[in-house]
Amino acid sequence: MSGASFSEPELNDHGSVANRGLFFRRWLANPLQMGSIIPSSATFSRMIAERAEHEGDEVVVELGAGTGVISRALLAAGVPPEKLILVEIVPEMAEHLRQALPGVRVICGDGFELPRVLQQAGAPPVGDVVCGIPLVMLPDAQQRRIVSAMMEASPRRGFLHLSYCITSPLPRRRHGIEGGRQAWTWRNFPPGGVWRYRPAAR
Repeated sequence: MSGASFSEPELNDHGSVANRGLFFRRWLANPLQMGSIIPSSATFSRMIAERAEHEGDEVVVELGAGTGVISRALLAAGVPPEKLILVEIVPEMAEHLRQALPGVRVICGDGFELPRVLQQAGAPPVGDVVCGIPLVMLPDAQQRRIVSAMMEASPRRGFLHLSYCITSPLPRRRHGIEGGRQAWTWRNFPPGGVWRYRPAAR
């Protein structure tokens, strides 16, 4: 699936899915895990969701699903609930996601161990990984670990990444990856873009 159109209304009101109070509390507890003080806008969420790809029995994995704003956009873009797996390390947020998005599989696990987490959960093959974690804020060693984990989980497509950086948030040559910005919007606070990364051609 790629470039699907939305059949649901504009997500101008994030409603119960984007529990702003929960989001803000988690941001206060660990700003480096969140990246922004407020959830992504409907425009920003739709922009990445419509670029997520899967086919056949493949699933889409969202890493760092938070309060589920992007998760809902993925569903609206045509990803069936049974084809969406959310990986969220914070137990409180994982439980919120289970209640807010019935039918979607939620795994409380560590993104640095993504292949192991998915294998232990008996997950189907991964079509695409959507990453909302602020990778640019991570130390180089942690960037390497999580990039490697996502590439191992989806070796063919790599991963999609939301970032507020105008230039690449990841040093591509250093991490042995390639890719670029696929979209940008000013209709988010702060403005941001969607980046696609894949293993570098050898």
